[in-house]
Amino acid sequence: MANGSPPPETRRGRLWKAAETRGVPLRTIIAAATVVVVFYLAGKVIYRLRDVILIMVMAGFLAALLNPLVVLVQRRAIKRRGWAVTAVAVWGLIVFLGLAIAFGYPLANGITHLAHDLPSYVSAAEHGKGWIGHLVRRYHVQTWVQHNAPKLVTLGQGLAKPALTLGKGALTLMVTLFTIFVLVLLLLMQAPRLRAGLLGIMQPERAQRYARIAGEVNRSVTGYMAGNFLTSLIAGIVVFVDLLVLGVPFPFLWALWVALVDFLPMIGGALAGIPTILFAATHSITAGIVTLVVFVVYTQIENHVLNPVIMSRTVHVNPLLVLVSILVGASMGSWVGGVFGAFVAALLAIPAAGAVQVIVREVWYATDPAQQPAAGTAPTGTPAAGTAPTGTPAAGTAPAGPPPQPDLRPAQATVTGQQPASREG
Repeated sequence: MANGSPPPETRRGRLWKAAETRGVPLRTIIAAATVVVVFYLAGKVIYRLRDVILIMVMAGFLAALLNPLVVLVQRRAIKRRGWAVTAVAVWGLIVFLGLAIAFGYPLANGITHLAHDLPSYVSAAEHGKGWIGHLVRRYHVQTWVQHNAPKLVTLGQGLAKPALTLGKGALTLMVTLFTIFVLVLLLLMQAPRLRAGLLGIMQPERAQRYARIAGEVNRSVTGYMAGNFLTSLIAGIVVFVDLLVLGVPFPFLWALWVALVDFLPMIGGALAGIPTILFAATHSITAGIVTLVVFVVYTQIENHVLNPVIMSRTVHVNPLLVLVSILVGASMGSWVGGVFGAFVAALLAIPAAGAVQVIVREVWYATDPAQQPAAGTAPTGTPAAGTAPTGTPAAGTAPAGPPPQPDLRPAQATVTGQQPASREG
């Protein structure tokens, strides 16, 4: 200022000064409150976007599984990345359509036969013929229908809302699958650029280390899929043999269904077994009971023997960690995203456990004191600071000549018992 007086103190300065005078850590309090608010808002945003995050995680998982196949196509047949991704995508669509036809054709054929034979079933029930008519006569179904006709009409009208909800759910599922397909294609196309970009901003030593860790994680995920495919194949073979021996129709279709749903660890066997057992029971009660026993026994063997052993050999994860990761992942996924979240989390539990194990091992090795050089010492083969390398003369000194010969005369005099003569002056 013109008169040389100090500028007036601001309100914020007076506030900090008053807090320091009273011993109140105001800055720490404000920083802690800000961190809490930021974390709360971030959690709300993540929870709001949980469906999008789950879709992206699922797409990333599928891209990580298909990337080795794309690399193999590039090495063997197609050199360009884009065409290799296109070939793998077309192959995936063909497999998906083949599975849809394998499941859809028997279902559509069965519905057509049911619609064609439905009048004869109704006529047989009215006249008391066949097993349906026997049940109608024995339990007086026709009398009960006549007395409860208004309630049945109301129930039929109420079924329109669940049917509409089911249609909306099917449409949402198709949109979600298409979104995942597009994300997988984009991730496969941009994977080399993303990898090169991330490693390019790091130091060479750190980039090499992270690339090695990513390779181990990728091998862990690929090993998980190989092990899961093996257990699912075993489940499908067991169901196919069981239904074929019992004479249940469509044994291959049900075996394919079990093999696909069994990809879900822990709960896949139960989800696949319920409709299979019910269908076998419609063929005969004996077939239903035998199929139930086969599923119960095989599910226990798969969850507690095959999955831990096979996954520990392919993913190189401890069997106890495999079981715990599945249980924790399914529970957390169900809490975050419902049924779809539990599905995604159960699918990603074992490869995530393998990735965590690789990262923890690398961090443990990097922070091991035995692997770190001692303080104040130079690595082997490197001269210490301020010293010249071996064979190099120090600065300001002449090159070293032959070593001087030691004077042995005092030593000889001492040995003979004579004292060395002293010189005067």
